[in-house]
Amino acid sequence: MSAFHEIRFPFAIALGASGGPERLTEVVTLVSGREERNAPRASSRRRWDAGPGIASLDDIATLIAFFEARRGRLHGFRFRDPLDNRSCAPTAEPSPTDQALGTGDGETTAFQLVKRYASGAQSWTRTIAKPVDGSVRVAVDGVEMAAAVDHTTGLVTFDTPPAPGTAITAGFAFDCPVRFDTDRLDIALDTVGAGAVPHVPLVELLV
Repeated sequence: MSAFHEIRFPFAIALGASGGPERLTEVVTLVSGREERNAPRASSRRRWDAGPGIASLDDIATLIAFFEARRGRLHGFRFRDPLDNRSCAPTAEPSPTDQALGTGDGETTAFQLVKRYASGAQSWTRTIAKPVDGSVRVAVDGVEMAAAVDHTTGLVTFDTPPAPGTAITAGFAFDCPVRFDTDRLDIALDTVGAGAVPHVPLVELLV
C-alpha cells in the first residue's frame, strides 16, 4: 500500500532540478479558426527533472538510497522547489502577513495555509500542505499570534476562535508533496569515472 514519507528529497540534488507548474488545457479549433478552450483540471501540477542536479558519485549513491527507500513511484515524499518555496518573494524572509488565510467568524479555529499567485486582476490560490517545521508565523489583524501548526497537512489551529471580521494571515516556507514518476533509474559512468543520471522525473501529488 502506498504511503507518504515525511522526508525531504536531498536538497543538494534538488538545487539543480529543472521544472515548474503544468496546466491541463483542452483546445478545440473551430472551422472558423477560432478556438474553444477548457480547463478540465482546476489546479496546476508541478513536474521537475532532478537529473541535472547529480554532480558526483556520492550524489548518485544518495539518490539510489532515496529511490529504493521510496520503492520507486510507490511512496510520496517532500521536495523543496529551488525557486518557489516560501510565502514571499524568493529573496525575502517570510512574515506573518504574507498570505491571507481567511476571516475570523468567532467560531472557526482552524485555517488552511495557502499561497496566492496574482497577476493583474486574476489570481490562483494554491493549498500548502507541507510547511517547513518552525517556519510558520501567523497573525490576526496584523498582530503575530501563537497557533498550533500541523506540518503534514498545513492546518493552523488557534486555541480561541479569532473574532468576527479579523484578518487571518501567515508566512512560511514550504515543501511540495511529490513522488518519483519512474520506477527505473538509468545510471551511467563516463570515461573519467564520474556518474550521470540523465533523467530523474518527479511529479507533484495533489493532496
